Amino acid sequence: MSSILDLLRKRRSLRRFTERPVEQEKINLMMEAVLRSPSSKGRNPWEFIFVVDRQQRKLLAEAKPRGGSFVAEAPLAVVVCADPEKCDVWIEDCSIAAIILQLTAQELGLGSCWSQIRRRDHEKGGRASDYLRSVLNLPNGYEVEAVIAIGYPAEQKAGHDRQNLPWSQIHRERFKTQ
Repeated sequence: MSSILDLLRKRRSLRRFTERPVEQEKINLMMEAVLRSPSSKGRNPWEFIFVVDRQQRKLLAEAKPRGGSFVAEAPLAVVVCADPEKCDVWIEDCSIAAIILQLTAQELGLGSCWSQIRRRDHEKGGRASDYLRSVLNLPNGYEVEAVIAIGYPAEQKAGHDRQNLPWSQIHRERFKTQ
């Protein structure tokens, strides 16, 4: 088993996937992982919709065609959404769950990429989140944070070199201006 740091060293956003379906066993592990995500005061405001149906993934991709078209080509898409009434930090809780999902996918030999939905416009007017609410039959008031595309990588990208990390953004004791 890899360490978290090893996973982070290898992980890159991937937008090209093979057609190979993600095995149900791996999907089940990712489902368990997101349900183990920490949330503020244990309120668990998030909900997750795992989508393997090709036509449904195409509809998800149409929420943000200029920045999320790759969702249609991934064999699995996971919609991360929440009921904001459950918790005032639902955005943070959803974001934590989304990265746990991506790291779990990496551990399972899969690639992933985040497609931001919250606060994004739909090209036909309105919000991308409202479009997905209708496509997914979400209850009124629910918000979509992101759609995570997951699959077997059709491209290989090396992790970022340690020396190229933005070390100037690390501060000790106090914020230091350059």
